[in-house]
Amino acid sequence: MAGKIKQQLDALIAEVAKNNPILVNTTRTKMILKGINPNKFTQDSPDDPVILEKLKDIAEAFGVKLR
Repeated sequence: MAGKIKQQLDALIAEVAKNNPILVNTTRTKMILKGINPNKFTQDSPDDPVILEKLKDIAEAFGVKLR
């Protein structure tokens, strides 16, 4: 199923930023520094288990639980 990475990214950013545009940009920047560029992924991006695991670790660092 393609697009799971994009869904997880969007959910993580939404949960951390809570619709605050400054926090959205800060969260994106922190994710880039941790090795994942949110702008690189689309709904058509293949689901890479390594990236999904990194997202899980990043979410844990932010104190957010992903579905």
